[in-house]
Amino acid sequence: MTATDAPPAPGAAVLRARKRGRLLWLFGLLVALVALMFLSITVGSRNVQWPDIVAALGGSAEGFDQAAVAKRIPRTLLAVVAGAALGVSGAVMQGVTRNPLADPGILGVNMGASLAVVTGIAYFGLTTAAGFAWVAIVGATITAVFVYVIGSLGRGGASPLKLALAGTATSAALTSFISAVVLPRNDIADDVRSWQIGGVGGGTFDSVTQVLPFLVVGMAVCLLSAYGLDLLALGDDLAAGLGARVALARGVASLGAVVLCGATTAVTGPIGFVGLVVPHVCRLLVGVGHRWLLPFSALAGAALLTAADVAGRIVARPGEVDVGIVTALIGAPFFIYIVRRQKVRSL
Repeated sequence: MTATDAPPAPGAAVLRARKRGRLLWLFGLLVALVALMFLSITVGSRNVQWPDIVAALGGSAEGFDQAAVAKRIPRTLLAVVAGAALGVSGAVMQGVTRNPLADPGILGVNMGASLAVVTGIAYFGLTTAAGFAWVAIVGATITAVFVYVIGSLGRGGASPLKLALAGTATSAALTSFISAVVLPRNDIADDVRSWQIGGVGGGTFDSVTQVLPFLVVGMAVCLLSAYGLDLLALGDDLAAGLGARVALARGVASLGAVVLCGATTAVTGPIGFVGLVVPHVCRLLVGVGHRWLLPFSALAGAALLTAADVAGRIVARPGEVDVGIVTALIGAPFFIYIVRRQKVRSL
């Protein structure tokens, strides 16, 4: 038997089948996301028909139905990009900390970004989405470092439960600070309270385009960090033995995650639990390898937030429930389930 006639290496068929399965799941997620985007444009307090959608896409806004479509299109785009950003951010945070409880909301990062934005509005006259994004990223970064330092104190280092407790306590404190900033300012109080719930109803093409460069940069950094995250999952000592610069890999990946959740919070407000639920579900589909996990988390996060937005519009017609409330109703039971699992010390 020649070398070219040699049988395939053991396990090759299994690897091919696994790859086909992942590609099928990827295609299924894409189809589901497209369907949800269509529902997001057509469903609401007024259900619209296909001719109105086509007319609105062509720039027409005559009549209530076409005007509704024209408003829902940027809202849908914001739900997609925000959901993708939060899903990837959560997956990266879980990989960096090896913490199954990591999530931008649970670790207090979203509230740090929120406090920075509210402070910028109240004292520095910020009005643009790009300005909100810059200060939100700074606030999210400071909070992430603070929570990690607090959660690392004492014996055992940064355990999942210690980080979750530190993040929860920090979120509570930051929420009080936000109230202290807003209460004396009646001119901004109503808008800030609505924004704090977390939602995509105020999405416009202008706000999406202003924040999109931040999300693109953050997403690129996270995706390029996938290999380093796989090494970090083996433990710091083994990762260093395999040639990884552990501190650099952890810092760069964390920066990408903070940019994503900070920029998202700037335009949507603090939306919780997407970054917790999505990575866990995606691991069941594609395993723990981040080169597959991160793209899947992006698609699944986009689908989850879009579905939550559609559900919020359906259950309270003719009003609506903000998407932050819907994701909390989904994510809170999931968080309790993760905490109650026996093997919660690390991924």
